[in-house]
Amino acid sequence: MTQWLFPPAPTPSLPIVGDARRFPVRRVLCVGQNYAAHAREMGADPAKPAPFFFAKPADALVVDGADPVYPPATANLHHEVELVVAMGEGGAIAGWAVGVDLTRRDLQAEAKAKGRPWEAGKAFDQSAPCGALTLGDLPDADAAITLTVNGETRQSGRLSDMIWDPAGILAQANALWILQPGDLIFTGTPEGVGPLVAGDRVEARIDGLAPLSFTVKA
Repeated sequence: MTQWLFPPAPTPSLPIVGDARRFPVRRVLCVGQNYAAHAREMGADPAKPAPFFFAKPADALVVDGADPVYPPATANLHHEVELVVAMGEGGAIAGWAVGVDLTRRDLQAEAKAKGRPWEAGKAFDQSAPCGALTLGDLPDADAAITLTVNGETRQSGRLSDMIWDPAGILAQANALWILQPGDLIFTGTPEGVGPLVAGDRVEARIDGLAPLSFTVKA
């Protein structure tokens, strides 16, 4: 029997719509600039031939209706609504969720300018709010994806606007990693990313999936 120096951290997990079981999360991969309009607003070329990936720790997830805290060391926290793919057994997709990739944009911009890694800008604590998982097939590949802040629409697009669709993303990811059950992939965000401040109420939706809402705490 393994003896630990201290108790291991609990396994991060997502609730499942209509199911008492939970989805155990192994790791979180994210796709950058996967919508052409967002790529342009970030100063990139949307015709880039292959997607690029970055990672967040699994314990960056914020689930079960919890509210993330405004992070330290930034004056420019941004929202990015995303379709989340959840991997199941046998290399198959288990289900789908609505996620928000929170970004310390000032730290990310500084890292990009210096050619340094993005972890400080992307992989911080509570940087990945995620809604409940819907098992099975994606309800609508052309579904609307939106994000509002205090009732004002900030991001609005359709999943069909993605440069790489989920199947293409998985093919590219499988060339770099052996995807395993419990892996989550945030698939990129449409245009309209912008700042959040403490007290802002965020509502993120993809038609056919459980919505995600949270308030940024001070």
